[in-house]
Amino acid sequence: MIELIPAIDIINGQCVRLTKGDYQQKTVYSDSPAEMAQRFEKAGCSRLHVVDLDGAKARHIVNVEVLKSITSSTSLVVDFGGGIKSDADIETAFACGAHKVTVGSVAVTNPDLFLAWIEKYGADRLILGADVRDGKISINGWKEDSAEDLLPFLRHYLDAGVTQVLCTDISKDGTLAGPALSLYRSIMQAYPSIHLIASGGVSSADDIMQLNAAGVPAVVFGKAFYEGRIDLEQLIKTLSSTK
Repeated sequence: MIELIPAIDIINGQCVRLTKGDYQQKTVYSDSPAEMAQRFEKAGCSRLHVVDLDGAKARHIVNVEVLKSITSSTSLVVDFGGGIKSDADIETAFACGAHKVTVGSVAVTNPDLFLAWIEKYGADRLILGADVRDGKISINGWKEDSAEDLLPFLRHYLDAGVTQVLCTDISKDGTLAGPALSLYRSIMQAYPSIHLIASGGVSSADDIMQLNAAGVPAVVFGKAFYEGRIDLEQLIKTLSSTK
């Protein structure tokens, strides 16, 4: 069964969603990310993806207190990303209760540091963020496109011990246009052992069922839930019945 990972994106301490990563296209859904996390837990989720969008922009963690409030008020397994650029940042994230961290930009700009983190913390606590725009890895809050092509980028880090990859199709993110099924299929065909977390474009429970049917191990979703397009408790029941 596909693992359901709701997302909480944070700007100014609020739970928000962007469209295609554009900070000018922001919708605020809650003033209390911790209360939103508690809703996800009550609905039956065990995981949560938290993104510090202020941190991604500032290139260091910003919403420390929000992360603490989420991890201290729920038993969710929280993976945290956004602004993790230094040893101090990753240590702060773990100290504030994050179980895992998602790292994207550093894996492009400072591979040695990312590899050192894998060595120090273990591959099970590091998720490689692969945010893709037109086939290239995007970095620094999606504000810059690197020269890295997706599949060779993944191959390099899978060879180095990475097992978990969060792949976001930026052109789909926040659009409710449906997930990039062909992209995820191509990744899984190239690297069958990968624990792929699909992200971007989920518009409905049916989209998640399609990802499940395609064998995608996990999915991150946000806007579809916030816009009332997904009944999370019903989706969990449906997925459980298809095991």
